[in-house]
Amino acid sequence: MMRKISLLLLGAAAGAAMTIAVSQPQLITARPAKAAPADTYKQLNLFGDVFERVRADYVEKPEDSKLVESAINGMLSGLDPHSSYMDAKSFKDMQIQTRGEFGGLGIEVTMEDGLVKVIAPIDDTPAAKAGVMANDVITHLDDEQIQGLTLNQAVEKMRGPVNTKIRLKVMRKGQDKPVEIVITRDVIRVRAVRSRIEGEDIGYVRITQFNEQTNENLKKAINELAAQHGDKLKGFVLDLRNNPGGLLDQAISVSDSFLEKGEIVSTRGRNAEETQRFNARPGDIIKNKPVIVLINGGSASASEIVAGALQDHKRATVIGTRSFGKGSVQTIIPLGSGNGALRLTTARYFTPGGRSIQAKGIVPDIEVLQEIPDELKGRADTKGEASLRGHLKAEGQEETGSQSYVPPDTKNDKALQSALELLRGTKQHSAFPPNPKSVAN
Repeated sequence: MMRKISLLLLGAAAGAAMTIAVSQPQLITARPAKAAPADTYKQLNLFGDVFERVRADYVEKPEDSKLVESAINGMLSGLDPHSSYMDAKSFKDMQIQTRGEFGGLGIEVTMEDGLVKVIAPIDDTPAAKAGVMANDVITHLDDEQIQGLTLNQAVEKMRGPVNTKIRLKVMRKGQDKPVEIVITRDVIRVRAVRSRIEGEDIGYVRITQFNEQTNENLKKAINELAAQHGDKLKGFVLDLRNNPGGLLDQAISVSDSFLEKGEIVSTRGRNAEETQRFNARPGDIIKNKPVIVLINGGSASASEIVAGALQDHKRATVIGTRSFGKGSVQTIIPLGSGNGALRLTTARYFTPGGRSIQAKGIVPDIEVLQEIPDELKGRADTKGEASLRGHLKAEGQEETGSQSYVPPDTKNDKALQSALELLRGTKQHSAFPPNPKSVAN
């Protein structure tokens, strides 16, 4: 018996983000179910007793389906921050969103202490234009308190018909009173890749997330830069800062675009036979030109796969601050027609050098800290995976907290300016160019 499943890597703590993605289905042989111990059946009987007592005696008649869904959500949320249940509508919405176009506000969110926390607003969306900021904590939606809702329920309330308005009340560090923000919903078209020329000699490519179009858009962007500027290009900057992640297959494809051979990433589950290794194929899209990867505390999941692969193969020098540290794989398991799907953490991923990023992150080859404006001091850091309640423990010492601020003016962007100086040869550092002879095996 074969079952279709889908692998995804959720962005920075996005237990159910406004932009969730699911990869192309892959076939995996289903393992036969093992008989549960007698104690387990006793516990299931206890659950049945409680379920019947609630149905019979609760002050108001509850919906059976809601009771079951809440019980499932409770079980999964107790495992880790990224496992959850999606009802049929949420599952359908997720499948739509992975295509890179959907309706909504345009924010990445997670649940923290019963409230919805903004990971980051997506560029050029209603939320970004209205002034929503990373680390804002949303407490109310149209005067309705969020506390008590699941993340999926809160996200559902933020969705709605295009051109309708919603009022958010947020708590913002440094502000004594809640901030009210009115946002008009719109169709969110996520541009996963943006590119430009820096000074006519450096190609700059920013990947904002990993959806179904990311690798194709990357190839298109690089080909256009090469066609316009040809031999003038001294190298490329690949900006993955504040990229919360997305599809595993897209992370592999993007890494493969810069590598000629070798392992890109491996995923390892509970059992040894579940280990999967993904390898690069010949063909470097930028023809071995130097590349520098930018990361920060908001770079998570798929971003960390790309940064880790290029770093371990000495294909790129990584500049910035330590990444988020989300090193787990979620499997989407459809539960049958009308029953939604299960999002379950099933494996950890490892870089080619065998490093687990879980609750540690990718450490840059060259750390560059940004100058933080006075009004943002104290809230320009991202806590990281290790700060999430119930996270999978790291192999070794955990690390949490890293700067995630990116200056809006490129002239003040110290990480970008360092990358440009290295690529142009006006600045030297022992980590650039990387030495391929020292590749980790």
